[in-house]
Amino acid sequence: MQSFTVHSSLDGVELRCRRFSATAATDLAPVIMLHGTALSQSVWRGMGWIDPVLPARDVLTMDLRGHGRSGRPHDATAYDMRHFVTDVCDVLDAAQIPQAAVVGYSLGGRIMFSLAADHPTRVSTMVSVAGSPQNSPGAFDRVFFPGIVETLRQGSMELFIERWEQHLGRPLSASTVLAMRMNDPLALAAYMTAADGDRGVPTRVLSTMRMPTLLLAGCADAEREQAARLAAAYLPNARIRLLPGVTHSGILRSPTACQATADFLAR
Repeated sequence: MQSFTVHSSLDGVELRCRRFSATAATDLAPVIMLHGTALSQSVWRGMGWIDPVLPARDVLTMDLRGHGRSGRPHDATAYDMRHFVTDVCDVLDAAQIPQAAVVGYSLGGRIMFSLAADHPTRVSTMVSVAGSPQNSPGAFDRVFFPGIVETLRQGSMELFIERWEQHLGRPLSASTVLAMRMNDPLALAAYMTAADGDRGVPTRVLSTMRMPTLLLAGCADAEREQAARLAAAYLPNARIRLLPGVTHSGILRSPTACQATADFLAR
């Protein structure tokens, strides 16, 4: 594994990245994996998603701005989707990768669709893991708990964790709590404020995306199942796989989702 740092060409925000080398000679484009809200690049290795891909492709991961060990601006304007898309292009440029397969979970999926819309030649293949090409107001209240931004603005990740557990009616896993504690609550609040106003990629643009695409969603994640069905209706070369009983957060722990991704990318 090689760790490296890139600075955004738009505003200089520091981006922490890793590259894992394929275990066999391959002509397939590398993969870049984009994590979800309030997580970090460590989730991909921790949940076992990287090793199944490595026989076929190099894998890049990155801490998205406002997450993990990357820069954490407190200004909502730093989280315009244009910034996220440019960050991914900057990382690919730094790694000398002209075109990559992209795996995006949740927030990472929205970035992936926007990247393919703005820079289609940079994307060879897409895997959406509970992602959506479009967004509707209040999504974070629905995914986490009502009033999440106001809670984060109080400046405590411990309070965020406590209220999320109260909403769920059960404790979060130790690995989830560890990942959440690494975040800056004011940076997350700024990001969520900006993201709540982003409407995503129009369906007419989805119709122009001809790269092979796998759409994964859990059947216990109604909003993202609906998003996957919408994307499948417009993307010319998409296949959809719905996973019974799997929730939005649970899809990262799903061996079926992980293996389906590895198998799709191996082709």
